[in-house]
Amino acid sequence: TIARACAAAAAENKAENLVLLDLRGVSGFTDFFLITSGSSEPQLKAISSSIRETIREKFGERPLAEDGYPASQWVVLDYGAVICHLFYGEKREFYDLESLWSDAKRVPLDS
Repeated sequence: TIARACAAAAAENKAENLVLLDLRGVSGFTDFFLITSGSSEPQLKAISSSIRETIREKFGERPLAEDGYPASQWVVLDYGAVICHLFYGEKREFYDLESLWSDAKRVPLDS
């Protein structure tokens, strides 16, 4: 699935604390959130580039929307059914998407 491919691409770039939330039945605008962190702005750029390239190669899709830049410390890649949230530093804790969407099931990811 695109969600798992996004997670795998992020993991290949040493993304930290990957969480995949299944929002089907909880949200009307997307099926999955991928939430992860990077330890530097260059790493966020590498993670987002890897996700874009992987999804384009495997599924022939580009993000429907993209927002943020590594310097903003929160990058969002919207593939419709999957929205990837890439955070740097304390931004992830500040926005705490996992708690906001606590009704969603966590999808187990291969380590």
